[in-house]
Amino acid sequence: MTMPFQKNHKLGAQPLNEEPFDKTPVCFNVRKGVRNKLKAIPDWKERLRTFVDKLIEETGDSCQ
Repeated sequence: MTMPFQKNHKLGAQPLNEEPFDKTPVCFNVRKGVRNKLKAIPDWKERLRTFVDKLIEETGDSCQ
């Protein structure tokens, strides 16, 4: 017999950051072999997010 979770329970997935992610991912193609090399880098997703934020900051609001 399974017991359902009660409302407002403390178990379950917790967010990794303070600001939630967009539900739609950003996808782009890379050259052959880049995907596997990228996945071998520790914490690559967060580092890439930081790089994208810097790129947007450098570009400013001119791209809107």
